[in-house]
Parts: sequence; C-alpha cells; structure tokens
Amino acid sequence: MGRLLPFHSERARLTALYAALLVLAGSLLTGVVYVLVQEGMYSSIRMAVTTAVPAQRLDGTTPGLPSPWPTGFPTGLPSAAPASPLPTPVTGDVLPTEALAITRTVSDAAESAALDRLLTVSVAVLLCYVVLSVALAWWTAGRVLRPIAVITDTARRLSGENLHERIALDAPPGELKRLADTFDAMLGRMERLVSAQQRFAANAAHELRTPLAVQRAAVEIGLAGDPPPERVARMRAKLIEVAEGSERIIEGLLLLAASEQGLKERGTVAVDELTRRAAAALADEAAARDVTLDVRALPLAVEGDPVLLERLLHNLVANAVRHNVPHGRVEVRAGPGIGIEVSNTGPVVPPDTVPLLFEPFRRLNERTHTPGEGAGLGLSIVDAIARAHGATATASAHPEGEGGGLTVRVAF
Repeated sequence: MGRLLPFHSERARLTALYAALLVLAGSLLTGVVYVLVQEGMYSSIRMAVTTAVPAQRLDGTTPGLPSPWPTGFPTGLPSAAPASPLPTPVTGDVLPTEALAITRTVSDAAESAALDRLLTVSVAVLLCYVVLSVALAWWTAGRVLRPIAVITDTARRLSGENLHERIALDAPPGELKRLADTFDAMLGRMERLVSAQQRFAANAAHELRTPLAVQRAAVEIGLAGDPPPERVARMRAKLIEVAEGSERIIEGLLLLAASEQGLKERGTVAVDELTRRAAAALADEAAARDVTLDVRALPLAVEGDPVLLERLLHNLVANAVRHNVPHGRVEVRAGPGIGIEVSNTGPVVPPDTVPLLFEPFRRLNERTHTPGEGAGLGLSIVDAIARAHGATATASAHPEGEGGGLTVRVAF
C-alpha cells in the first residue's frame, strides 16, 4: 500500500478531533460570556448613569449646579424648555419621568454599542483561536503518535538478520512507553525462537546426515567386491543399527512437532499410575546399569493426553537411568504439590549448562554414536509436552558433594 494521504492518516483524524473539541470549547465560552454580559450590561449602565445624573431635568442645568452633561453631548431628544425647577422634588433613587426616559435612551445606546463591539472582538478572537487550535492540535497529534511511527519504522525494517534491534523508546512512563517496551520484549522472544529454530534445523540436518553417511560408507566399503558372508552379516547388523537410530531421531522429531502444536485430545489422566508404569518399564535397564530406582507416587490426576504424558515420564526416567553412574540412584516422585520430580546421581552438570539441556540435540557431552545413545531430544520433548499441558519443566544441578546429576521438575 502507498503512503496514506495526510487527511487519511491517524494524525489528521486526531488533529480534527482535538481542533473540534478546542473550537467547541472556545465557542461555548464566547457564547456564555456574551449572554452573561448582555444580561447584566443594561442594569450596570443604568446604575452608572443614574449615579452620575443629578435629580433634576437632564436637558438643562439646575440653578446653582453645573451641567452633568458635557458640552455637545447627544441626548437623542429635542431641545427642552428653558431650565426651571422640577415640578416635584425627587426623593431617594427615583428620577422624574423625563430623566428616566433620557437614562433609558443613553443606557440602550451604550449597551448596543458595547455588545456590538464585544461581538466583533469575540468573533475575531475566535477565528484566531480556531487557527491556533488547529496548529496546536496538529503538533500535539504528531507528538502523541511519534512513538507509533518509531514502532512502525522498526517493524518495517526488521527481518531475520536484524532481530537484535530494539525500539528503546526514550519517553516518560505511559501507555505508549509500555507498548514500545512490550514490542521490545516480543522482539527478544522472537529472536530466541528464530535462533532456536535455526539451531534445531542445523542439528537435525547433522543428526540425520550422519546415519546416512555411515550407511553409505558401509555399503561402499563393507560390501565392495565379493565380501565373505561374515562381512555381509556385520554390515547388515550395522545398517540395521543405523536405521534404527535414524528411526528414533525421526520419531523424536515428529513427537516434538506434535507436542509443539498443542493437545488435540484431553481427558483425566492418573499421573501416579503412569509414573509407576514408566518406572516398571525401565526397571530391568536400571538393574543392568546398577542403578537403584525408587518410586513414590501419590494420587494425582490432571487434564491432558495420556500418551504424551506417558512419553514425558518415560523420557524423564530413561534420562535419569542412562545418564547416571554405577551404584547410582534415581528417585521418582509424583503427587499433589509436587507434580512430577525425577532426581538422579550422575556427572556434575555446570549450572549455566542446565537451561540449554531443554533445547533439541543438546547434550552434556559430545555425541559418540555408541549403541543405545540418545539423539538429544529427551528433555526438549519433556519441555514441549509440559508446555502443551500448561505446565512448566525446570531443572537444577546437584553439586559434586551430593553425587552430581540433575533434578527435573514438572509443575502442573
């Protein structure tokens, strides 16, 4: 889309809104002032004139007193008769009839002239106020929308190569500042996700390429020429072993992808029963590795997918058994307030390495491609399944004095 026309922009709309409110307020204020002045002007002028006019005839002078009107003052009345005392005395604030008529005429003329002048000045001031309001509204709208423009420009400029950029809006606390900070936090999460996806793709390609290279080498070298039956049997076993490893990797990737998509089916799952079942399935392997397996499961039911939760428990117990030491131990706990907790002895894990173990293909040590070695997807699958069930998976390393190893917790 092209650039928005000025009158189709949010700034123009805000300017129109602000200007309309300011002009409306100015018009109402001008109208109220005019009405109030009009209501009280006549009585004010009459009071002033009555106070200034003596209680005699207003077209002449009273004997012994100076004339109250300046020379040539237009009274709007014809010349009166020669000065003579008023026929009746004036008491209090009451003026004679002729004086009242002159006072009313002067008051009306003064009121009309003052109101006309007030109206003219008010309209001129209101027009200047309208122009100033539009300019002020345009400037204010620009200041208000400046952070939005910064966010828009940053979002337009972002790509997979510069997700490290941030808005870092320098503004006082407020809604737009919180919006910019939220956008920065979102960019941080996106950067981590993109980096994780890139590492995942690279590691998956490496993990799948290695078995294919082994298979190709076995076929080209082991079966070259006219190999004896013994070599063919060895190559056959090797190819089957590599194929099974590739199958495990692909199965793990599919399970990880399915877990990332969330749950398709939900039901009440007895976690304690799944815990005992997973431990029983790995009891023989634990005995073969000289690892003591201790299980304590209290009744615990959660809403979720039983197949995925069983795989979560299997991965946790299997990792604890396989990444252990001779005469080691594995403790499996499940129950209310605990969730699922699997603790094992084993190699000492550096604390800064623990969070990385939940990433796909991450291992404590480099892969040796020995039989039975995992693909490095166990804890990443655990984390994905936990998030699909609204749970959190965390791990903590044991110091060397406590036998090393990890404690992994899944809190529902």
